Amino acid sequence: MNATDRTPADLLASALAADPGRPLVTFYDDATGERVELSVATFANWVAKTANLLQGHLAAGPGDRVALLLPAHWQTAVWLLACSSVGAVADVGGDPAAADVVVSGPDSLDAALACSGERVALALRPLGGRFPRTPAGFADYAVEVPGQGDRFAPFAPVDAEDAALIVAGREFSGAEVVERAAAEAPALDLTGPGSRLLSGLGYDTWEGLAAGLYAPLAVGGSVVLCRHLDQLDEEALAKRIESERVTAVRR
Repeated sequence: MNATDRTPADLLASALAADPGRPLVTFYDDATGERVELSVATFANWVAKTANLLQGHLAAGPGDRVALLLPAHWQTAVWLLACSSVGAVADVGGDPAAADVVVSGPDSLDAALACSGERVALALRPLGGRFPRTPAGFADYAVEVPGQGDRFAPFAPVDAEDAALIVAGREFSGAEVVERAAAEAPALDLTGPGSRLLSGLGYDTWEGLAAGLYAPLAVGGSVVLCRHLDQLDEEALAKRIESERVTAVRR
């Protein structure tokens, strides 16, 4: 984290400048056996493409609300940073009827139809795979995002003091996300670059978002994000902690 970092998108830009090749997000789904590792550079490329989709194709801009009906997943982390890049408000688990854009996983498509604006569906399949058939009324993220540009520039400046995140009914500005993530990192045993936190927490609380994305990003660390971690026994968890060189655990 640099002194000039004021938004989560700034944190990602600083991480990219410092060490683009290091791991940033390693994702496991213990219901499917999926493992995906994204370096800073790869993650930032996904964020740029998604931000271009959000700003261009979906016509979202600063202040627009994006309801994210998604679990803790590497693609959710991408959307959170894409919203920050555009200046849109990421409303985690928010009301689709009150949103300008809704981004839904496969289990919340019916609820997402309440959004009168743009709707995007994520299959959440291994390797970012698409739906066998695009859900009616939605754009398939896996179809739309590959053709987007690899570089992103916002049409309008992003104000760090504006609303950037809503989770569990609480609103945060971009600056508050950055400041709180950095302040809480020591309590998560994140001591700086090289710190690697394994998180089995959901993304539906600030605590889960801090452990599973923002705090590791703020200190130059990385996260091993585990979905369905309860399906892993203690011996297998211990092996993962060792193999992934984990320095802290939250579950």
